[in-house]
Amino acid sequence: MSGSAERLVGPGTLVLAGTPIGDATQASPQLRRALAQADVIAAEDTRLLRTLLARTGVETDARIVSYFEGNEAERTGPLLRELADGAVVVVATDAGMPSVSDPGFRLVRTAVDAGIRVTSVPGPSAVTTALAVSGLACDRFCFEGFLPRAAGPRRRRLAVLAAEERTMVLFEAPHRLAGFLSDAADALGADRPGVLCRELTKPWEEIIRGPLAELRDWAAEHARGETTIVIAGRPADPDGGLDEALVRVDERIDAGERLSEAVGRVAAETGVRTRPPWPPGTVRERPAPARRRRAGARQWPREPRRDRRRVGAPGPAVDAGAAARALHRRPHPCRLDGRPLGAGRRAQPRRGGRRRR
Repeated sequence: MSGSAERLVGPGTLVLAGTPIGDATQASPQLRRALAQADVIAAEDTRLLRTLLARTGVETDARIVSYFEGNEAERTGPLLRELADGAVVVVATDAGMPSVSDPGFRLVRTAVDAGIRVTSVPGPSAVTTALAVSGLACDRFCFEGFLPRAAGPRRRRLAVLAAEERTMVLFEAPHRLAGFLSDAADALGADRPGVLCRELTKPWEEIIRGPLAELRDWAAEHARGETTIVIAGRPADPDGGLDEALVRVDERIDAGERLSEAVGRVAAETGVRTRPPWPPGTVRERPAPARRRRAGARQWPREPRRDRRRVGAPGPAVDAGAAARALHRRPHPCRLDGRPLGAGRRAQPRRGGRRRR
């Protein structure tokens, strides 16, 4: 441990250090003391941490170890043992507060269970900074972090968020930003207001505002760097959204859609939840079409299926003997008496031909 100043925390303490999200001058005096007095620094990226130490002029004798998503599980145990032995462990991520969409939660949970003291050094946050500059409602909001990378789970999560009335804050990587915004425009509405905040607090900071459809087109060509996304919540409907949703469902049913398809699409558009199910009788059922039969058509007994399948082809087994007997009993169109062709004729001996010797 370095530094002659009084210790910031006592021995055996886990410190979550909020690092600058842009300019290194955002580092507070408390962060400098925590880094200088630490026994172990668990850094998401050790190279970025050393750069931060150089730019802030902090000298430390702490042992620096990597602690990121790939090795978080295996490094948590050794760090917990060092805390139990009285070491001061500081967790520092690339930018922002550890545990918030960054490594640290697993170690915090384990330390709390072990009765170890956990504290923090506050710092800038991309979540609240983006929310403050977005120009959208800030009184109530929810933080979703990174949505699933795969398209299917991401779309299902966005379908759930379609009914969210609070302002939403999310993170996304640059190579997935255009795909995310395309799915968000489909699930939340192309005209839903949104804001993209890129490289916050840096000299090249960019803040782009507009409907999700316009942001999607912008991201297809200009996405660079990790982006914080702020999306307006669904506008509150004073009359309730169910009545409007039912009208839309009826319109789709009249247009020929099935009830389940109409309900699913209207729910995605309006944000009305389909579970628990809507009360019986609120949606008009479309009557099933009646089967028509040609007038005067004669109903013959159904002919047994012949076993014409190829060897090894899947399908139900057919009793060939029963099928043959049924075909023999069926009246033949070429005989008025219903007897099959050739019935009653004796087999004639073969005439002509060569004799065998």
